[in-house]
Amino acid sequence: MNRSAEVGEFAEQMAATLASAGFPRMAARVMMALMVTESGRLTAEELMERLGVSAAAVSGAVRFLQSLTIIRRLTIPGTRRHQYELPDHPWYDAANSQGPLYTQLIGLSEKGLTAMPEGSNVARRTSEMVDYFRFLRERMPQLGEEWRASREKSQSTASTA
Repeated sequence: MNRSAEVGEFAEQMAATLASAGFPRMAARVMMALMVTESGRLTAEELMERLGVSAAAVSGAVRFLQSLTIIRRLTIPGTRRHQYELPDHPWYDAANSQGPLYTQLIGLSEKGLTAMPEGSNVARRTSEMVDYFRFLRERMPQLGEEWRASREKSQSTASTA
């Protein structure tokens, strides 16, 4: 098997693993196609061709990935066409963009708690959910900074080796 085929197999295996964990299958395939493209950019037509899927499948997948800030859409200068790009730090960006979602979930849950019988299992589970999303909202920026520092340290170690 040549390197290109091995990389393609890696991308498909990763997409299948993500899909088995609950990530939408087509979104996983699009994300991994972008991941294994040297530029990290492809047009919708290129994605359709590489993945052997319809325009509607690509459209739904990129819409989903954009909503998570995992990819972004770029206009090709001088045209009405777009490329989809995997940014330099998609995992970091996606994780750090969820603060407003956590805040919304906390607010909705707290409002729901007022309607629940005090001391009930429903209230206990909902209260735990509030605590969990508060924890995530507070810790995600710190974890992102720790990741950035760790990445910089490993990159500087690699460049001096």
